[in-house]
Amino acid sequence: MIHFKNIKKSFESNHVLRNVNLEINRGQSMAIIGGSGSGKSVLVKTVLGLIKPDGGTIIVDGVDVNETTHDQFLERFGMLFQGGALFDSLPVWKNVAFRLQRGSQKRSKDEAREISIKKLRRVGLGPEIADKYPAELSGGMQKRVSLARAIATDPEIIFFDEPTTGLDPIMSSVINELIREIVVELGVTAMTITHDMGSVMAIADQVAMLHDGKIQWCGPRSKLKDSGNPYVNQFIYGTSKGPIKTLR
Repeated sequence: MIHFKNIKKSFESNHVLRNVNLEINRGQSMAIIGGSGSGKSVLVKTVLGLIKPDGGTIIVDGVDVNETTHDQFLERFGMLFQGGALFDSLPVWKNVAFRLQRGSQKRSKDEAREISIKKLRRVGLGPEIADKYPAELSGGMQKRVSLARAIATDPEIIFFDEPTTGLDPIMSSVINELIREIVVELGVTAMTITHDMGSVMAIADQVAMLHDGKIQWCGPRSKLKDSGNPYVNQFIYGTSKGPIKTLR
């Protein structure tokens, strides 16, 4: 479904992506792990066209990203942003329905509200939440609203950017379980970027380790703890000794 071929991206002298090669199969849930600043978010932004690679090709469902009509192309994606990224000035239902009231999928106000309430129920929130504003909700509820927005248009591909950031361990577990259920239920292709190993173990089918601008290892989640890869081992066990250099 998504194929990164020799993707390169630099910001002046900072070479963030160096010949990244990765395939994500249709209906597969892929987690990209790596430390802060390793290029995980940049990789997602290259698919969405928010950042143009310096070299290489990205193929989505057989089509070169550079040859797409951007608005129609983006309608195939859902996105759960780090921190939620809800619009403070809009009530919850309008946040969820943001895409439903724009573009080729534009719905009437009544229909958009009805779909919003349905999606809110799917993430465990009742219709009484619909007219509240994000500031009136807890962090966990805001994250659920963001998840409802990500699935509002029934996308083919969903990106999850650090889905448990800022949540306590119990709510993190709840969100991870919801994401896994929704990915399986909808049959979507999912790409999660995270450093939370709890999310990886709950959500992913496959895992790729990104470090120093390259994919250092890729394989099934079941092989993660005995990968034999020094980068993976250092990252998942949180040790200071290994090929990943830390600042002191």
